[in-house]
Order: sequence, then C-alpha cells, then structure tokens
Amino acid sequence: MNVRRLIPTTAVAGAVVLGLTALSACSTSDAADGGDGDKLKVTASFYPMQFLAERIGGEHVAVTSLTKPGVEPHDLELTPRQIGSISESDYVLYLKGIQPAVDDAIKQSGVKNTVDAATLTTLENHGAEVSGHDHGHEGEEEHADEHGHEGEEAHEEHSEGDGHNHGEEGGADPHIWLDPVKYAEVAKGVGKSLEKADPDHAADYKKNTEALVGELNKLNTAYETGLKNTATKTFITTHSAFGYLAERYGLTQQGIAGIDPEAEPTPARIQELHTVAEKEKATTVFFETLASDRTAKTLAKDTGLKTDVLDPLEGITKKSQGADYIEVMESNLAALQKALGAK
Repeated sequence: MNVRRLIPTTAVAGAVVLGLTALSACSTSDAADGGDGDKLKVTASFYPMQFLAERIGGEHVAVTSLTKPGVEPHDLELTPRQIGSISESDYVLYLKGIQPAVDDAIKQSGVKNTVDAATLTTLENHGAEVSGHDHGHEGEEEHADEHGHEGEEAHEEHSEGDGHNHGEEGGADPHIWLDPVKYAEVAKGVGKSLEKADPDHAADYKKNTEALVGELNKLNTAYETGLKNTATKTFITTHSAFGYLAERYGLTQQGIAGIDPEAEPTPARIQELHTVAEKEKATTVFFETLASDRTAKTLAKDTGLKTDVLDPLEGITKKSQGADYIEVMESNLAALQKALGAK
C-alpha cells in the first residue's frame, strides 16, 4: 500500500527529510568521530523535527533522523535497526500523522521523553483550496505552554482519530512547520521539553530556543511585509502542503490533484484551474524538489502558466534552494513574491 494514500489531500506534503539513518550515520551535531559521549541521544522523525532538535539542543545533543535526505517521508519504512535505535534514544521528537511507520514504532518504544510536535500548537483542517482567514491563532502560545512536552495527554485530545487519516473528511493538516508562527510555537515547546529531559543544560536550551524563535519571528515579518501588496493572492501547487502558510498571509492555495504530487490532474480539474488562473490572475504552477515536475509542466502547458519551485521542506538535498529551513523558506518567499506580483 502506498502510504501516501493514507495522508490527506492537505496533509500531503508534509513532512520531510534530511536526516541520517539511525545507527548508520551521525548527524551534524554528532562528534566528528561518531562518539556521542555524554550527549543526549535524540531521534527525530524527519527534517523539520531534526532542525529544531539540532538548533535548540546545540552541542548537548546527538541527533539522528529516521528519514534520509531525498526520501519522501510518507513512504518511509523503518529497518529493524532503526526501530531498535528509537528504543535506545533519550528523547524522541516526531509529528504524528505524517509517517505511520514511525508513529507505530515510537508508540511501542517505551521512551520516556517522547514529544509529538502536533501537541505543541493548534492543528486545523485545510482543503485543496485554502484561503487566508485569520482565525484560530489566539491562545496558541498558551496552548503550547499548557501542554509543553507532555505529549500523551494532549495527544489524546488533539490526535485521536488522526493517526493515518488526515484527510478530506475533517482530518487535521500536519504541515505546521510551513507557518513560521506555528513553527515558533513548536520550538518553544521543544525547548521546554529538552529543559525537563536534561535539566543540567536547561539554561543553554532556553537560550538556543529564544535565538531560534527570534529568527522565526524575523522570517514571519519578512513574509508579512513581502506579501502584503501583491497583484494576486492565488497560487497553484501540485501539492496541497501550504494551507497554514496561505492562511497566515492572506493567500489562497489551489492544489492540483490531491495528495500525490505526481498524480495526473483530470481534464476537469485542469479546466477548473485554467478558469481560476484567469479569474484570479495566477501566473505560476509550483512543484517541489522531491517529486517529479511532470504534473506542473502538464498543467502549465495546458493553461499557459509558468512553473517554479515552492519547497514543502520535506528535506534538504543538493537541489534545495538553501542549506537549512530558514534559507529555503526565504527562497520560498522570493518565489511567491515573483509569482504573485509583489509590489
């Protein structure tokens, strides 16, 4: 079964990559000789979680990611060694609903410090078409503070029934990292959970969290300013991963063919998007770095639109427009400004 089919049309792109297979490679935060020493052994499920763990944990953590660079996280299948490595971790950071295999392995791992990032902010439902409405953001910081890293209680409240079915029928969209504000909320929760898991280095975790949140706030300001005045508010993407981003900055996302970025759009959908593009003055069909651009080019050819990359940050590879989360998000902003006709 293609795991991608288990993820919602809006939950499709999500998750990501840039990691190093557990027990087979050391992360950038590991010592050069591969020895972890007294560092906190952290397992991250995919790139957005790895980035947070490395930036907030700093020199005190040794981070491994379960998802290799360039691999679609939805399709990840864990090896027995990887499953074993999860159980040996001091701390596990993941996002439930993106990778069913990871969810199951973590549930059975028995690791005390297990953090579901979805419990650190508020998840919402997004369809293939998502417009920007500023709702549901009040009180999210309190929400993150309330649940901290105690994911299990919050997990039941917010994730019950989500599991492998974040779909069109009321499932929550997990792509919270593509909204810098929500990602900052998650970062705060991760920082607090690391302070509790490793009290001896709490001051450094707090300092690193504040620095990262500052960068994310700056990124949010850049998006707000850069997308405030545009010729159009509508963008078309092969992959409905940008619902939170669209909502945050008053944009409308039009997904092409549901959850699979390589799926061929139906003739009816192509005609519908053609009409939308003319009415909303959309100029560009976006595709991503980890999937084929065939669908985007097919639609662009049929509608006379341009193509460009909008990266859902499922992982960092040589093809990525940046070396880390911040840089790729800045590249995404530049691509949106160009496509939307920023003034």
